[in-house]
Amino acid sequence: MSLLILGIESSCDETGVALVRTTGSAVPTLLSHALHSQIEMHQAYGGVVPELASRDHIRRVLPLATQVLSDAGLLLSEVDVVAYTRGPGLAGALLVGAGVACALGAALDKPVLGVHHLEGHLLSPFLSADPPEFPFVALLVSGGHTQLMRVDGVGRYEILGETIDDAAGEAFDKSAKLMGLGYPGGPALSRLAEQGDPAAFKLPRPLLHSGNLDFSFAGLKTAVLTQAKKLGDDLPARKADLAASTEAAIVDVLVKKTLTALKQTGLKRVVVAGGVGANRHLRAQLNAACAAAKVRVHYPELHLCTDNGAMIAMAAAMRLQAGQQEARTDYAFDVKPRWPLDAISPVPQAAT
Repeated sequence: MSLLILGIESSCDETGVALVRTTGSAVPTLLSHALHSQIEMHQAYGGVVPELASRDHIRRVLPLATQVLSDAGLLLSEVDVVAYTRGPGLAGALLVGAGVACALGAALDKPVLGVHHLEGHLLSPFLSADPPEFPFVALLVSGGHTQLMRVDGVGRYEILGETIDDAAGEAFDKSAKLMGLGYPGGPALSRLAEQGDPAAFKLPRPLLHSGNLDFSFAGLKTAVLTQAKKLGDDLPARKADLAASTEAAIVDVLVKKTLTALKQTGLKRVVVAGGVGANRHLRAQLNAACAAAKVRVHYPELHLCTDNGAMIAMAAAMRLQAGQQEARTDYAFDVKPRWPLDAISPVPQAAT
């Protein structure tokens, strides 16, 4: 059975739309996708302004849908299922995507399906030229989320460890802000770090020897602030070194905790997903460590590390294939701004 799935992502500051096709039990195929980032709009405010984000999603989502259909040479009437991000994310932004998806579904008389944003990230490496196979350990490093999971199949997730305060992405962004690097801070810090010495400052590796797989980066942010104050007028000249030392501390914790998770589970495959997964230093360190341990590493394509519609369409397609969920035709919807990944129902939802 073949299904054409239109996926809509609107959880924060990117509007993404994509088309994915399923064919039997094979890995679904990405046909086209389009993305609009709101970074330039939010830069003036130093962070995401939720109301502005919601209004921009309204402006962008239908033109992007038109674009992906045109790029794929398909008609809207050929879509079989409309998928959307149900949560977690900004409530107003989520409502835009959910509302548009359900309106399209009703107009087309086609079913709709709400998708967990983090599950989209988790399954995004299946969009790559080298898709993983189950089971695997997943390092999910997206925005305010840092988690290690054992993944035995679609919807079969066991959280091994997670952040107890600031996530890795927040540590990047907040440290960048302390250094006056602007928004978005994480990529700016990583670019600056390439010019610095990662061993210049001895920064803490929180919970590195905790005996569990949880993360904590709030103390690192405080240490960066303390070091920046110590440098005083010398900060501009040493900023690249501080950035490199900060990045090294974050990456060191992520890599070593991931290796511990692999050792504890006995698995020989790891998937890295989420925006921080695009970090070059993280990829280099993890690749080297996993090569030594004879472990396969899988990443999403670089342009699919950020939030995007392709991962939402892919997650919907894989959930339908696995019988984990059924698309619905009642068009009543809600959104879940806070929605733990392990709270996804593992049983199919009855169609109405």
